[in-house]
Amino acid sequence: MQYAVNGIPAGQLEGVTWQKSRRSNPSGNCVECAVLPNGEVAMRNSRDPEGPALIYTPAEIEAFLGGVRDGDFDNLLG
Repeated sequence: MQYAVNGIPAGQLEGVTWQKSRRSNPSGNCVECAVLPNGEVAMRNSRDPEGPALIYTPAEIEAFLGGVRDGDFDNLLG
């Protein structure tokens, strides 16, 4: 696998294991994540598995998950 950059087609991220939340529903409204060999995390839309993937550093994921746990994004759902 080549070095991954934001917007890389998710299908080019070979050999990674995509994971989605147990809270995902059967209609495909899911975000899937995969840990890349260099420790970064890729995210893709499960409805478009060959579409673009966003790539985040471990520090970015840690900050985001901390914000989710703290309720920082609760306003996004109305």
